[in-house]
Amino acid sequence: MKILKVERNEAGQRLDKLLMKQLNKAPKSFIYKMLRKKNITLNGKKAEGSEITQINDEIKFFLSDETIEKFSEQTATTVVEREFDIVYEDSNILVVNKPAGLLSQKSVPEDISLVEQVISYLLTSGQITNEELQTFKPSICNRLDRNTSGLVVTGKSLIGLQTMSRLFRDRSLHKYYLCIVKGKMERTGQVSGYLKKDVKTNQVTVSKEKTEDSDFIQTEYEPLKYNQDYTLLRVKLITGKTHQIRAHLSSMGHPVIGDSKYGSGNVNKWFRKEFGLGHQLLHSYQIIFPKMTEEFQHLSHMELTAREPELFQKIEKQLFT
Repeated sequence: MKILKVERNEAGQRLDKLLMKQLNKAPKSFIYKMLRKKNITLNGKKAEGSEITQINDEIKFFLSDETIEKFSEQTATTVVEREFDIVYEDSNILVVNKPAGLLSQKSVPEDISLVEQVISYLLTSGQITNEELQTFKPSICNRLDRNTSGLVVTGKSLIGLQTMSRLFRDRSLHKYYLCIVKGKMERTGQVSGYLKKDVKTNQVTVSKEKTEDSDFIQTEYEPLKYNQDYTLLRVKLITGKTHQIRAHLSSMGHPVIGDSKYGSGNVNKWFRKEFGLGHQLLHSYQIIFPKMTEEFQHLSHMELTAREPELFQKIEKQLFT
């Protein structure tokens, strides 16, 4: 027999989901059969699996050690080197400054992404154990394109992950970006349109009218510095869709410098030659939290800022001074 006492990072999820993490090699049919036969109980009672677990709930597995071992596989986590800078950290969240070139999440199994680096950091700093990773894995709450740098919020705890993900979903957390674009933009503005993604090419198109499978997008922008050829913009995402800033600005005739998908080939070639630039000059530099309550009250209206990468600063200085 095995007894599992529900901890903080295991509470708040369906019982069957938690059991599938504990017995991660068992088929779903086996888990539901064990629940029906009371071989697995919740707080000494028969359970269906749909119950939401609470802290200090007691789950009993009336199974042999051999059966538990057969259906449980603990995957060892390989510790990897950290490339990100820490901007803010508390017991529930970790906000980092992701460098350009680092994936937010894996695209293929062998990738090393920001998620793996965050988990490695939490392991090596003693904030989580391999055993705890079996039932809860810290993860990111917002994604940046591989070649976009800047702020990414990660949930260190289940409540942190759920709460931050909700803020991004309901758009109550404000996100601001810095980018350098081709052309002169003198006025602050807000633009709307419709974005459609081509899954095969991983590219999007922006149109003024709604088309089949397109999503409404809205972007605000404010020129901070400009000359006849280039503009430094502060951009606020009202909606947050794939490649939104890059595609929206490109559709206006002001592509982001260094953007290989939506940018100007000739302009990008010049910046590559002059500065060695191999990615878009787009940086997620600031987030502002809404009013928060309870466990997250200390985050209310907090502003977090990530410094631009050195190359971004170098190009900005040369273009606008």
